[in-house]
Amino acid sequence: MTSKDREIASGAPTLAIIGRPNVGKSTLFNRLTQTRDALVSDLPGLTRDRREGRAQLGSHTVKVVDTAGLEEAESGSIADRMRRQSESAIVTCDLVLFVIDAKAGVTPADKAFAKVARSSGKPVVLVANKSEGRAGRDGFYEAYELGFGEPVPISAEHGEGLGDLAVDILNALGLDNDLYGASADGKAIEKAERPIRIAIVGRPNAGKSTLVNSILGEDRMITGPEPGLTRDSVSTDFVWGNREVRLFDTAGLRKRARISELAEKLSASDAIKAIRFAEVVVLLIDAERPLEHQDLTIGDLVTQEGRSFVIAINKWDLIEDKQKMLRTIKERVGNSLAQVPDVPVVPLSALSERGIDKLRDAVFKAWTIWNSRVPTPQLNRWLIEATSRHAPPAASGRPIRLRFITQPSTRPPTFVAFCSKPDDLPQSYIRYLVNSLRQAFDLPGVPVRFNLRKGNNPYDKKRPKRG
Repeated sequence: MTSKDREIASGAPTLAIIGRPNVGKSTLFNRLTQTRDALVSDLPGLTRDRREGRAQLGSHTVKVVDTAGLEEAESGSIADRMRRQSESAIVTCDLVLFVIDAKAGVTPADKAFAKVARSSGKPVVLVANKSEGRAGRDGFYEAYELGFGEPVPISAEHGEGLGDLAVDILNALGLDNDLYGASADGKAIEKAERPIRIAIVGRPNAGKSTLVNSILGEDRMITGPEPGLTRDSVSTDFVWGNREVRLFDTAGLRKRARISELAEKLSASDAIKAIRFAEVVVLLIDAERPLEHQDLTIGDLVTQEGRSFVIAINKWDLIEDKQKMLRTIKERVGNSLAQVPDVPVVPLSALSERGIDKLRDAVFKAWTIWNSRVPTPQLNRWLIEATSRHAPPAASGRPIRLRFITQPSTRPPTFVAFCSKPDDLPQSYIRYLVNSLRQAFDLPGVPVRFNLRKGNNPYDKKRPKRG
């Protein structure tokens, strides 16, 4: 037995990762153990034997077991033996991580194997993998019907949501949760397991590479008056204000119709990819040509992807009437990007390195808000007050009732309200709820996802269901 094996076997709690084939169990195993021990492929059934590893969750060490995909099989077949290995892992573990594919939704196989997990009597954490983007949204909500409470939305491939998953694991095991701290304003935030990913984006020649050089304090990127000098997304790791940061300089984004060269098409694709993988996006605009249509198009893309967002106005030293310009820009941002009110706007000069500290503070504040989690009791007190202040309209002569709200995920803050008639609730009332939610819990300048589901409070089993 190796030293690692002895450490794993020394009494640490055991997690068994189970689920049907190809839902991402081995990818999650590698993420938790920070290894590449488990083979990962789109080919289902690649994992056949149980694989054990060690994960460090805060100050706690846990044993993680990767299992073969659970599937129905003939007695004595390889698949049947794989299934028995997985069931054995469930019997011997302390906690089951039941993984589904959010993009595929809940399948009959998921429902069947949920019964296996439930009959084991072990605590279960439901993991909705592949939840990145819009494609996994419906599957995430379907996961409630499996009866394990709130699913944890993650992307094992992209490393998203692992902080929330770690918290749920420690809570389910009854261990002290030391993964969350509190920010200066009392918000719960996730400690950075890796550098905060910040992407600098904008139109060509807005000064992105110059800004990156100013932040780094050295001429790391090629700069010049020629547009299009940056061809791909270049990342740099450094410490910015006592925080570890990974900064991405990206190629300028022009209107799609104006992109003709293959190299520029690839550069634009790389910049969009950087936005999707960033945690904070800094949209850099040129003060001499502020907020052109393409700037607003980029800003809309950032909000659609659910990223936290800061607008930086470069070449500010060239503007004479600064107060008038700042008012004009903020008004246009408020009108054109109304879905994310109060986006921070930071004037700066990348060339003279003025305003860099204010940009840093705005970026870290946006990241903190993006990671905000509101306790469920506070949310439901707010819901009672909001609906009492302005009751939902009636539909076909019957009142619409909002019975319960919870926040299943952060990054961005995402809320689910359970409603008697979700399809009949007007968009104007939903906007009222979102704006009230932002004000009540101080959520300016970040996308807020607000979704409705039909039904009663899913955690109140005694309450009879009504239409």
